[in-house]
Amino acid sequence: MSDGDSSGQRAYQATKDQILSGAVRGGQLLSEVEVAAALGVSRTPVHEAFLRLAAEDLLELLPRRGAVVVPVPPREATDLLEMRLALESSAVRRLCRTSDTLEALFAELTDLISAQREGAAAGDEHRFAAADDAFHHRIVEAAGNAIGQRFYGSLRDRQRRMMASVVRSDTARAARLIDEHGRLADAIQRRDLAEFEMLLLAHLQTTYGVVL
Repeated sequence: MSDGDSSGQRAYQATKDQILSGAVRGGQLLSEVEVAAALGVSRTPVHEAFLRLAAEDLLELLPRRGAVVVPVPPREATDLLEMRLALESSAVRRLCRTSDTLEALFAELTDLISAQREGAAAGDEHRFAAADDAFHHRIVEAAGNAIGQRFYGSLRDRQRRMMASVVRSDTARAARLIDEHGRLADAIQRRDLAEFEMLLLAHLQTTYGVVL
């Protein structure tokens, strides 16, 4: 990788991380000059990074001004959560039918819940959100549906951005999320698909304030 490619990738990843983590919010203007100065690179790789992020619908380019962070479209949350509900429910359906390793999965999910609890206690929003993402992703991964895993993985950037917004806006929500994750894990351990689906629907709706 050339120095230019390396600088462009660094500018892309750093800017994207700021957007997905909520460090910069929808409607906020980003300056190529300021980003370049902060990263210690020229404007060219930053411009290229902005172009990539615009293609991902995360930035809207403004000629001679930089770019503005695109807010999460109101409909996107509903669309995303409908897909998560379908994929996670399908994964647990397969796990309940075929898996002989639910005890091991339950132990992994319990560890991730502990990581969430530790993140919340430390006031570490990033650690909390990462453990939340890992909890749900592990359920889909454990089911072994390769197509489902790839599709679910394609949702992770948008999901990360939504979770960052939730944690930032409602710190009291963390304790409820942890409790809900515990009940989801218990339903999986008991192979209770109906209970899992009911709990997951309520979990997604109350977390993100949407009706599915």
